[in-house]
Amino acid sequence: MIRRLIFACLASTLLAVPALSQPLAKEQFGAKRNGSPERSAPHGSYAKGCLAGGEQLAETGPTWQAMRLSRNRNWGHPETIDFVRDLSKFAAKQSGWAGLYIGDLSQPRGGPMLTGHRSHQIGLDADIWMLPPKRLNLSARERENLSSISTRRAGGAYVNDNWTPQHHAILKAAASDKRVARIFVFPGAKVQMCKDAKGNRRWLRKIRPWWGHHYHFHVRLACPRGARNCVDQAPPPAGDGCADAERWVRDILNPPPPNPNPPPVKPRREYVLSDLPKQCSDTLSR
Repeated sequence: MIRRLIFACLASTLLAVPALSQPLAKEQFGAKRNGSPERSAPHGSYAKGCLAGGEQLAETGPTWQAMRLSRNRNWGHPETIDFVRDLSKFAAKQSGWAGLYIGDLSQPRGGPMLTGHRSHQIGLDADIWMLPPKRLNLSARERENLSSISTRRAGGAYVNDNWTPQHHAILKAAASDKRVARIFVFPGAKVQMCKDAKGNRRWLRKIRPWWGHHYHFHVRLACPRGARNCVDQAPPPAGDGCADAERWVRDILNPPPPNPNPPPVKPRREYVLSDLPKQCSDTLSR
């Protein structure tokens, strides 16, 4: 009886750890330098998935430049690539903007990244710099060393002098695009846009306050039509979201007292390939 109990305990332990003995998914996807030769499709969710048939955003276009080329994160679903092109054309029409500087999209085959983001895994996320481009002929070295600008003050409760009507216009254009599900930006920017918005305010619903996001704003596209293995995020709450952003600001200016008995924080386990949708194994092996 004792021997059977010991064997059962050992067996259950072995069943619990095979994932830990597998290579980390971020190492496998981070090693791929090119997209997979298959039809473009997002598999899984924004923070747990991969990208089949990823398309590379050209390093330089007529109205954009991809930044931090050494990361090889200028890949996305074709709809994301088209969105970047379209928004950069709009930005290039704004006073003082030659177009857009584009930060991270996704890795060639999506998946978890070696560093940084938890999302950006299925080719439908894009980081867009707050820095207005004055020129679009930066060298590769300049793209590695140039920094964006912060547009926040008071810890994100307000915008600073770097914020311009052009930022508002570009974010509004992005949020008005039917392909976009939501946009993350620091709370003070959302509150400022709520104050400045004129006429139809429905686009404000997609602008969501989030930590950070003052050097860039983060655009998330909805799952493309026909993408059967893509998991959409729940839609934003009804309304323009301005009251919610104001609550964020109040908490920044007057933080609530800390919880004297905070719940224990469970360490987040790194994903292995078997954690991701089954289609990701095929995408990785091609």
